[in-house]
Amino acid sequence: MRFLSFTVATLCVTLMVSPVLAKEKKHEKPMDEKAMMELWKQAATPGEPHKLFASLAGSWTTQTKEWMEPGKPPMESTGTADMKMLLDGRFLYQEYTGQMMGQPFSGVGIDAYDNMTKKYTTAWMDSMGTGIFIMEGKASADGKTITLKGSHPEPGGGRMSHRAVWSIRDADNQTFEMYGSHGHGKEMKMLEIVYTRQQ
Repeated sequence: MRFLSFTVATLCVTLMVSPVLAKEKKHEKPMDEKAMMELWKQAATPGEPHKLFASLAGSWTTQTKEWMEPGKPPMESTGTADMKMLLDGRFLYQEYTGQMMGQPFSGVGIDAYDNMTKKYTTAWMDSMGTGIFIMEGKASADGKTITLKGSHPEPGGGRMSHRAVWSIRDADNQTFEMYGSHGHGKEMKMLEIVYTRQQ
């Protein structure tokens, strides 16, 4: 309820301030309340990227490969993932269970497409840390290959940069690949998860 009140208050302030800001710009007419509300409605309406997310809802099995060092064979493991849409088809939510570095592992992710910025955002949290890892990026023309970038601090100091490639082949098959580099070092493939829908 507090969030709803905050949202309404924010919208009211925006509606009041927008005409003032618009007057400060030369040759621009202030936007009336009805036009502003229509823009907000458009920005809040799920579109094609959200429909693609919705096609992934359901239960999945996973095959994971982890590369710990360049030139060495990856560690392999299996797992499961359950996905569902949140907030009337606006966000894709994932619960993942498997192994990571030979240890039991579980994680939770939320994927979004922001109609205003035209960008994808992924927020990820798991049992191997206490932070929330955020990545942001864009998709290919067909929307089925999403490339995301982000970084996080490392326990020993410095930061690790990541690039993820999320390939959605169809409603039953998808692959998530993660590449990383330390500082200005060479990028290497660190992770590959192949998702197959449970039948």
